[in-house]
Formats: sequence, structure tokens, C-alpha cells
Amino acid sequence: MPSSCKDIRAALATCLQNSDCVLLDRNKPSDCLRPPLVDTLPTRCKQLKKGYGECKRGMVDMRKRFRGNQPISISLENEGGAQNRGHQLYGGKPAYSNTVRETSGDEKGEVDEG
Repeated sequence: MPSSCKDIRAALATCLQNSDCVLLDRNKPSDCLRPPLVDTLPTRCKQLKKGYGECKRGMVDMRKRFRGNQPISISLENEGGAQNRGHQLYGGKPAYSNTVRETSGDEKGEVDEG
């Protein structure tokens, strides 16, 4: 299985193992994902199920084949960590770094006359 869906699959499995459907009612996790019992799952498990389905669907979607699925970070979501926005890379270097130079005002250069 591609690594893009492994994290969310593991989180869904953990959520199902800790749900009342498996612990108290003694149902199989696969049975809890089907229509009669899916309504008894907690909201988090339902969200993970939907996310896992979208991840699997994204693997066969031709529009996403070139870039692939966006990586899903379950650990940052659980810890409430800040989202760091990724930067675009061009040839291994950031595409937009050092585009604006700081000036002190003492540089010699072109003078705008207008």
C-alpha cells in the first residue's frame, strides 16, 4: 500500500478498536464500518473513514496522479500543532527565497528621476 494512506488507516484502526461497537458489542471492526452499525461509531471514526475513502479514491484519480495525495499528518492533528505551510521547491531550492533584499539606504545605484 502506498505510504500516503498508511497513517490515516492506522488511525482509523485504532479508533475502531477503541469504539463501543468493538469493545462493548463485540462486533468485528469491518462490521462496524457497514451501514447498520456505522451509525453507532463516534464522530472521529466517521471522519477518519471518510478521509480514508478520499485518500484511496485520490490514488486512482487521474487529476492527482502526477502530484499524488497530499500527506496526512495525524500526529500533528492529535497534538494540536501549528500548521507550517510548505514552500515551493525549484531545483531543490526554495523558489521564492531572497527575492526582496534589505537595503540601508546608503547603496549606490540607479536614481529614479521622474
